[in-house]
Amino acid sequence: MTDPKRHNLPVNADRIAEDIDALAGITDPGHPWTRRAFSPLFLEGRAYIDARMKAAGLETRIDAAGNLIGRRAGAKPGLGTILVGSHSDTVPDGGRFDGIAGTIAALEVARSLKDRGIELDHDLEIVDFLAEEVSIFGVSCIGSRGMTGQIPEAWLSRMSGDRTLSQGIAEVGGDPSVLLSQKRPDLAGFLELHIEQGPVLEAENKDIGIVTAIAGITRIEITVEGRADHAGTTPMDRRADALVAASRLVLDIRQRAAEQAKTPGHFAATVGEFRIEPNAANVVPSKVVLLIDGRAEIRGDMEDFLTWIDGEVKTIAADYGVTINTPVRVSDNMPTPGAPVLLETLERACETVGAKHRRMASGAGHDTAWIAKVAPAAMIFVPCKEGRSHCAEEWAENDDIAMGAAVLFEAVRDMDKNLKQNRE
Repeated sequence: MTDPKRHNLPVNADRIAEDIDALAGITDPGHPWTRRAFSPLFLEGRAYIDARMKAAGLETRIDAAGNLIGRRAGAKPGLGTILVGSHSDTVPDGGRFDGIAGTIAALEVARSLKDRGIELDHDLEIVDFLAEEVSIFGVSCIGSRGMTGQIPEAWLSRMSGDRTLSQGIAEVGGDPSVLLSQKRPDLAGFLELHIEQGPVLEAENKDIGIVTAIAGITRIEITVEGRADHAGTTPMDRRADALVAASRLVLDIRQRAAEQAKTPGHFAATVGEFRIEPNAANVVPSKVVLLIDGRAEIRGDMEDFLTWIDGEVKTIAADYGVTINTPVRVSDNMPTPGAPVLLETLERACETVGAKHRRMASGAGHDTAWIAKVAPAAMIFVPCKEGRSHCAEEWAENDDIAMGAAVLFEAVRDMDKNLKQNRE
């Protein structure tokens, strides 16, 4: 995009590009862009961000949960903290902008405030959350959960190789001994910028997506049990083929999800894991275990889907002569709406900088969902090329990230004024 307004923003686009490029260079050479949490490369990236925070005049620390935080004191101590940021860890082979764009955009807000000599009444903190992506310990959003006292104690004993998550947190500078009691009652509000990870903004030529809600994620495990028989001698009409029944279920799930996706509110369902036994060419499959990933912006949509699943498995079991267990909810998280006051703040900020914007839901999970449980929180999306993410081809134009950073800049100034007025 070449809109002239992008060259009159209150942030420095070149500085943003420099930092994102520098972090991109800190990667596993054979697997760009890989910088997974708890790895030496992750700590190298952290050291770079820490140095840039200090250069911006921020006082840095690692909190008990292993989050890197840069603090800028406000003019009125005790008024509260405005928190802005994202994460710098990546998934394997993909993450040149996912998380990193939001972390650097937040840092740029602090730098631009300093450049312009603007003092906030609230404290401002820029955060790089630990392990937003699924980590080597098999769990995600460790930093945002841990910052706000929402990390399950059992997680600290989870193993990766010969070390526990507790040891991993300590190795990045956290303090597991006080982690479970860590709280942040000072948080006045939180904002996060992220690439969209979808094609909508690019297709509609919009600058900013204002996230109305982060979809709830429900994972459902279903086991289909048939009977193992010889593949060459068992008549076709005398088989209890678990794979055939499971295949019908997968297709029905796809069809049902497509129908629900046409209704208001984001909805998606995917069978992403599929295990078959005995997995031999000459044996009729005796067992299939599948895992459904369902995501809904509106909780009622997920409840309708779960009710449908319960009925569908009974129908398929009868049609194919197999046994299907009652679907098991492996995990079930509620949708997280953005704080209305901050959605309005972000819309005003978009108008101030001239950003074309629309409201939209997030089908992916983010750290914002956990901060929102203890403080007002909201997030914005910026476009990414063809909606690609979690892959080496992930790309976002720097002008688009700079526009997002400008929206954050204006939103932080608005929050400083209006959150203060709401408290007084």
